[in-house]
Amino acid sequence: MKKDALIVLSGGMDSVTMLHEYKSSIALAVNFTYGSNHNARELECARWNCEQLGIELVVIDLAFMGQYFESSLLSGADAIPEGHYEDENMRSTVVPFRNGIMLSVATGLAESRGLKAVMIANHAGDHAIYPDCRAGFIKAMDHAITEGTYEHLELRAPYTLLTKGQIAERGKRIGVDYAHTYSCYKGREKHCGKCGTCVERKEALAAAGIPDPTKYED
Repeated sequence: MKKDALIVLSGGMDSVTMLHEYKSSIALAVNFTYGSNHNARELECARWNCEQLGIELVVIDLAFMGQYFESSLLSGADAIPEGHYEDENMRSTVVPFRNGIMLSVATGLAESRGLKAVMIANHAGDHAIYPDCRAGFIKAMDHAITEGTYEHLELRAPYTLLTKGQIAERGKRIGVDYAHTYSCYKGREKHCGKCGTCVERKEALAAAGIPDPTKYED
């Protein structure tokens, strides 16, 4: 298979799984730093996985988001609420139009490199509170990307209707090492184990029957 795609790679479970599952078609990965609490931890994981697969990683600074946007994800560890993603308080972690901004930049990079597609690892568990992870948004962005590029690039989002547990099952089958992924929104050395993304991480690994390699705070 020709390597014709760029992947938006955070360093979390979902994008790392996609990186490994679709490595035969991925020519380039891009990681965005935008002032979130966990950017640095995720970037370490993104770098590690790209090095393992021999895939180039480009890091792009979107510091203006952290400077001007409002979100608990940009306001320090203490601002992050605890609970499940289905809880109303988790809406504070939304970074307005984050995926729209990142996909726009990623598309420009992909077209500049002569690639044909951009990949993103949104999934069904994100749909409850993140509008820019839902199927309608993905469809609209795919159309915008195709119409807005000379070579009519496409957006590939094969995990859109999968749960995080189903993604973890895919990762298990292909041997993804989830010890080299990071999820916690607080961004500390160890996962807090209590924020929405930590709770979801635990549930996904358990659903896939994967022994949890994550180091949690006591």
